[in-house]
Amino acid sequence: MTTTAPGADGANGFGSDCLAGVRVLDLTQFEAGPSCTETLAWLGAEVVKVENPKAGDPGRSLGGTPGQDDPYFLNFNANKKSLSVNLKDPRGLQLVKDLAAKADVLVENFAPGAIERLGLGADVIRAVNPSIIYCQVKGFGEGSPYEKNLAFDMIAQACSGIMSTTGERDGRPLKPGPSLGDTGTGMLLSISILGALYRRKTTGQGDHLQVAMQDAMLHYMRIAFSYQARTGKAAPRAADSSVSGGNPPMGTFPTKGIGPSEGGGLNDYVYIYTSRANPEHWRRLLAVIGREDLVGDPRYDSPAARSERAAEVNEMIAAWTRQHTKHEAMRIVGAAGIPAGAVLDTLELTNDPTFEQRGIMQTIDHPVVGPFKMVAWPVRFSGHTPPVKPSPLLGANNTDVLTNWLGLDAAGVGDLRGDNIIG
Repeated sequence: MTTTAPGADGANGFGSDCLAGVRVLDLTQFEAGPSCTETLAWLGAEVVKVENPKAGDPGRSLGGTPGQDDPYFLNFNANKKSLSVNLKDPRGLQLVKDLAAKADVLVENFAPGAIERLGLGADVIRAVNPSIIYCQVKGFGEGSPYEKNLAFDMIAQACSGIMSTTGERDGRPLKPGPSLGDTGTGMLLSISILGALYRRKTTGQGDHLQVAMQDAMLHYMRIAFSYQARTGKAAPRAADSSVSGGNPPMGTFPTKGIGPSEGGGLNDYVYIYTSRANPEHWRRLLAVIGREDLVGDPRYDSPAARSERAAEVNEMIAAWTRQHTKHEAMRIVGAAGIPAGAVLDTLELTNDPTFEQRGIMQTIDHPVVGPFKMVAWPVRFSGHTPPVKPSPLLGANNTDVLTNWLGLDAAGVGDLRGDNIIG
């Protein structure tokens, strides 16, 4: 069954009209750039994705299924339009310059130097449209010894300290599951674009925004840098604890399996956190596990004392969690006023109907793929999230964009198509 978010008919906007009238020329691919422009599209901007007529964004074909866009592409290009233009033809290049003259924002994340070699660099486009907000995502920043290097999500995470603080304390550095380097960078850029648009309303001033993935990741490492400033040492790997330190009990605890098996699976764990800033967490937890006799016991009553007996304290909690499923443990511990969270995998989250009921996940009706459930924009406007529309087929909006942006008639669009300038 295909569902839509409340307000998908456009009533009251629900966030999807925040950027109404804003035109975005999207020359991005893969994830860091597309996650930024998709955010703008969800908030109501008209985002036109400029693609190669032969194959489009490489993300379309990652899954290798001929004639069908990959879920990777669907997840990062919702609510956009697609214009397929041959940028190797001078007429196609001029077409993009003409569109840039009508745009409010241009975003690109090509390899270093590629956009300039094409003749679409910031100096060229800002000469055509001084009020445009010209945005670039690169792996490494200008002035970095690695500014010419290519980068993907995992490279940014490796070079920013994220991997150095992820993994078992004495184990090798690991990459966290989320694509912080890509989507995390895209979010910072989208926020900066909103700021530049707001300023332009009163000044008319355009801007040239640049963000490097390595630099952006430092933003997500501020707790680790606080540790380093406090101790003079590099922030360590913290396993399932916190780089800033913590006190037992804090971490993942095993739970019994769900269903007929009593044995726990790979993700049958619950995370329990007792804050050193709130002694009540420990006392409440003792009540939950039936050990009220330890309340006030000097061996356990302070964070320092529990740290000296960390293994003993953790096993005390684990003995209780093993008697419950992760969902039961989260419900019981959380209801007692102690932070707790079941370790949920992607299938469990996809199958949880409450996310779709709240519009946090939405099911789109893609013309080729069919019904496809995807994560939407999580911020609620007047109680509702912006509605999600399917990502566009390659070149699906050629006529629409060229007619509405440049005023071309059907014959003009037909000539471009006949000359292979557009797909």
